[in-house]
Amino acid sequence: MQVITRKFNVNEYHQMAETGILTPEDRVELIRGEIITMSPIGRKHAAAVNRLNYILYQKFGNKAIISVQNSIRLDNYSEPQPDIVLLKPRSDFYESKIPESEDIYFLIEVADSTIKYDQEIKLSLYAESNINEVWIINLNNKTLEVYRQPQDKTYLEQQKNAKSISPLAFSDITLTINDIFG
Repeated sequence: MQVITRKFNVNEYHQMAETGILTPEDRVELIRGEIITMSPIGRKHAAAVNRLNYILYQKFGNKAIISVQNSIRLDNYSEPQPDIVLLKPRSDFYESKIPESEDIYFLIEVADSTIKYDQEIKLSLYAESNINEVWIINLNNKTLEVYRQPQDKTYLEQQKNAKSISPLAFSDITLTINDIFG
């Protein structure tokens, strides 16, 4: 017997939320048409996201909108919720539309229990969607992974243990591993 699955598009996904099938308590994201349950946020993860948000605000000020754990729309079947996204400024702060690939300077995933999922599933999705730069903060071994130059489902430039980094869109701003981990 062949198993047939049904994929959901972003409109159907939003309708599920509007009708109460999905509630605000449901920690889910839409990945390639599948509704994926997200891992609970632990103390280390929450602290890392808070630290990054604080540091990024200090470094970037009004150069970007710092979006924390909010959705981005990559295509008609994927609406993930990265931990942090640096967005191009807009006067409406994205009230009129969910940010899309072209709105993103770079994004950051903070990972501990989700490291393989972020490296294998989400990273290829971001590359496919032409997100120019992705950082993965690996809490398990306290490393910064930097991915640039998307091509197909991968990134041509990969730095697995960066000590400092200047985002492509902001070459005048540098963050160090000490900034990130304290």
